[in-house]
Amino acid sequence: MAKFSDIKGFVFDLDGVITDTSVFHSQAWHQVADKVGAPWSKELEDGLKGISRMDSLEMILKAGNLQDKYTDDQKVDLATEKNTNYLKLVDQMTPANILPGIKDFLDEIKDGGYLLSLASASKNAPKVLQKLNLTDYFPKIVDPKTLTHGKPDPEIYIKGAELIDLEPEQCIGVEDAAAGVESINAAGETSIGIGDKTILKDADVNFADTAEMTLKNIEAQMDA
Repeated sequence: MAKFSDIKGFVFDLDGVITDTSVFHSQAWHQVADKVGAPWSKELEDGLKGISRMDSLEMILKAGNLQDKYTDDQKVDLATEKNTNYLKLVDQMTPANILPGIKDFLDEIKDGGYLLSLASASKNAPKVLQKLNLTDYFPKIVDPKTLTHGKPDPEIYIKGAELIDLEPEQCIGVEDAAAGVESINAAGETSIGIGDKTILKDADVNFADTAEMTLKNIEAQMDA
């Protein structure tokens, strides 16, 4: 792990970090699972966090032993249907959906001269940021369409650092999912995990929730 004084930028995940769109994703995926007849469980729901759309669909189909029942085109149709349902929910979002403390933390980062980028597997990230009035904070967003591998592969966080012209060791990655923390660590960045410490045990820095995240609290854990 780097020293706090070495840090020049932050690379953020979106879902579960800036806003809780994960609940919308869960609702939309649950609808797909019901449609295909796959069993829905808390374990499956948690496993979909931070995973790309097609990989998420494969996990749902696998849960029902249905992965060979659908053609590639049918799978695309199912994923598209999920996204349509998800976007209907996103359309109802406002800045009130920003997670506690995040707006203040983004202001603190900006005022401190740190650079920011977004590393979300969601193709809808720009739309979500727009609904939250946070677009100006993230002029650099990794385009998921340019990625070859999904999380936990480090590619998305490596690109997040490249977008702001920094080396990985100069960046902190912020995640709420184990696959995301693994991605950050593999990229060579310092990882912040938000949520259950037992699940995010590999994170360099842990916070129970977003309200605890400040530069001072991060520095205290990094330089302890």
